[in-house]
Amino acid sequence: MPVSGRIVARSLVATTAVALIAGGAVPAAQANASADRPSDRSARAALAPRTTFTMAADGSTGAKVGGERIPNIDSVKSTIRAYYNAKDGIADKTTSPYISEMAKITAKSLAGLPTVDPAAKKAIVLDADDTTLWTYDMEDAAMKFNFDPALQDVWVQEKRFPATPSMVAYVNAVQAKGYAVFGLTGRNSAQEDATLANLSTLGYTGFTNANFFTKWVAPADQPSYVTCAAAKCTTVEYKANTRKNIEQDLGYDIALNVGDQWSDLQGGYADATLKLPNPTYYLPSPNIAGAPASDAAMTPRTRFSMRPSGSSGRTQGGEGIPNIDSVKSTIRTYYDATDGIADKTSSPYISHMDQLTTGWARQVKTSCATYTRPKHHGKHRKAAIVLDADDTTLWTYDMEDAAMHFSFDPTLQNEWVQQRRFVATPLMKRVVRAAKRGGCQIVGLTGRNDSQRKATIDNLNAQYGAGTFKPRLYFTKWTGTGKSQQPSYITCKTTPCTTAAYKSQTRKHVQRDLGLKILANFGDQFSDLKGGQAERAYKLPNPTYYLP
Repeated sequence: MPVSGRIVARSLVATTAVALIAGGAVPAAQANASADRPSDRSARAALAPRTTFTMAADGSTGAKVGGERIPNIDSVKSTIRAYYNAKDGIADKTTSPYISEMAKITAKSLAGLPTVDPAAKKAIVLDADDTTLWTYDMEDAAMKFNFDPALQDVWVQEKRFPATPSMVAYVNAVQAKGYAVFGLTGRNSAQEDATLANLSTLGYTGFTNANFFTKWVAPADQPSYVTCAAAKCTTVEYKANTRKNIEQDLGYDIALNVGDQWSDLQGGYADATLKLPNPTYYLPSPNIAGAPASDAAMTPRTRFSMRPSGSSGRTQGGEGIPNIDSVKSTIRTYYDATDGIADKTSSPYISHMDQLTTGWARQVKTSCATYTRPKHHGKHRKAAIVLDADDTTLWTYDMEDAAMHFSFDPTLQNEWVQQRRFVATPLMKRVVRAAKRGGCQIVGLTGRNDSQRKATIDNLNAQYGAGTFKPRLYFTKWTGTGKSQQPSYITCKTTPCTTAAYKSQTRKHVQRDLGLKILANFGDQFSDLKGGQAERAYKLPNPTYYLP
């Protein structure tokens, strides 16, 4: 397993997939093959998510790349949970890739630290959260990866954090080697006593109020040795100035500075730094004099390999997992979202959709007109395009971000559905209009359920024009209660049906039983498109959730 701890000295995939993502489509032979002929590797690749990504930590990548090139946030969560071997948001405390990696990191660090005479006043400085105290269960199970300072304070005051794996033994070992230890955390002074008590309970020794530094609460309490350029100190300024105080005023030489954030380590005043892995949040800090954020030795990784299932978390080191806060920032840049609300007039996403739908509309109009045009025998042939709902025809971004904070809530989703709160997915009206002008009928096929059917159709027709989406050609998922039962044309091998099976078999019903040739199938998830039963498959970008 790659080890992500670092000691720093001071000072779609195949050619057809590209067409699908960039404005073309996957031909029927390939779309069908991905489900019906699993041995056809090129077809599978055409309908599979991307697995390699380049992403800057600050989110700026969202302004430069299409949505398929942004790590999908649900896949990121799955990857993180695999890394921590977490179930229901609770990390495994016995065995996991993270625990194994921490054991390797601390063992390597200890092997490189020589024994010293305590009189030499050599010191080790350690951050708290995810350096000595482990916050994973709070971050995932309690906060759903959305930081809540009030809830964090409850956990702090109740001393609920376990020790970061391997770190109690590590800290005690460095003390045995003759080093003094100092704590330096972004937790505030009102949390200091509880934090020290939490550390002591876990078996850490040597941390006291005298050598454990917390952030001041009132401006008047800011220590004189912290001289920030701005009214509010950045993490780097606060921590670098505190380390300067330890060295220049207290007379220690900081041999090693240990933290889980790069902002814990920037700013100097340490002979070396040790970065611990932590993909669960990102605390950035701007450049300060002598500590540029662009320093290659002090910057997060930007290239990642990640499978959509999350299984990469079992093989990648923590630094090789896209940081969830950076992913959120990248997504928000892509949608030009402020306070969780996407810009409705201009954004990289809207520009991307403009480019895609321009080509799609032209292709759909031509294929519909060609197929439905009367031949020499004078008969009209009937054709259709099939469209998913969420993020294909109706845009859910504001709900996903502002309302749900990227943590799906079916009750809240149903409220939005019943209240018909969704606007049309940007530029998809031009595709629907083009299909109708070409003579195609419009078929809706969604994972929303029968109890949401009427509200969804009403929402769509309010956005796309009265009568555009007809009830007889709109398919929703059965609930299994009352009259809402699995239809006879759905013959799933497993219960419940997968999204791909439900949608593929419904498209087969549309073609075989309703007599409509499906010329194009549109969806924002690959599971909307797998299973064939359409001449071409069109994939819309959507990094905000993943439905396998």
